[in-house]
Amino acid sequence: MTLPNTYADANCPLARTLEVVGERWTLMIIRDAFYGVRRFGDFATQLGIPRAVLTSRLKSLTQEGVLTREDDGAGVVEYRLTDKGLALWPVVRALMNWGETFYSPAGVKRLLRHDLDGGVLDGEGRCGECGEVVPVQEVRSEPGPGYRSAGPASDPVSGAINTPRRLLEPIVTGRAAG
Repeated sequence: MTLPNTYADANCPLARTLEVVGERWTLMIIRDAFYGVRRFGDFATQLGIPRAVLTSRLKSLTQEGVLTREDDGAGVVEYRLTDKGLALWPVVRALMNWGETFYSPAGVKRLLRHDLDGGVLDGEGRCGECGEVVPVQEVRSEPGPGYRSAGPASDPVSGAINTPRRLLEPIVTGRAAG
């Protein structure tokens, strides 16, 4: 459920942000878009989200300009992060870091590296090798020491997400793969 839009300070940027990304599942959809998920069925499979909820969240994120909906004319629809959506990367990264710190005693589940030099990124996204703050387009995700496989990947989306790969690199499955 979204926050009521009648809060006392209608100009509060945090409250307005939560209106856009604060509903259950929304940040998970955005996270998976960073991992390269683009198709409705792939979001549904990966997240285990009810299709009606996914439809609602994708529509809302599209209306807000966080995602764009692209139809190739042959029936393949993809959702891609816009510049506004890409600007959420530091927030998503910070929430992932917070979760790793407080809820992952075995270590980070996903290690983020600078794809150009292999340096591990710190909590602010700075490369341990070159010292630069790395843009999301140059970030590689790989299983970290806290990653525990749930067994063989039951679907190609999970298989792709759980192998070393550059963020935003599209995951192509089904008809789109052909």
